[in-house]
Amino acid sequence: MSKLLMNLRNVPDDEADEVRSLLDQHRIEYYETKPSRWGISFGGIWLRDAAGYADAKQLLADYQQARQLRARAEREAAERDGTAETFWSVLRAEPGRVALVVAGILLTLALFALPMLLLRG
Repeated sequence: MSKLLMNLRNVPDDEADEVRSLLDQHRIEYYETKPSRWGISFGGIWLRDAAGYADAKQLLADYQQARQLRARAEREAAERDGTAETFWSVLRAEPGRVALVVAGILLTLALFALPMLLLRG
């Protein structure tokens, strides 16, 4: 029976590609379900045979730990070089987007506060 190995919700394409190649390297049979049209399901990577699930899960855990270490090292290097993305660099690069996000936050806060203000009188 099939077993879900990895849900693809919020998984970057490069990570999903690396997991697929890792499974191919270790000759683990899998198939992939695609995301639904309306975003209810984001798809996943499934093992065809649940017997090798424990081995595949350990392989995936090792891969994710190595990826985490690599990402942290890249972030630290970017911070040392001064190329890391900060709020101020995003504000300089995309002021319109930042303004829209701030306006959306303020609108959301106002909508949450509106019932309290109306109930006070």
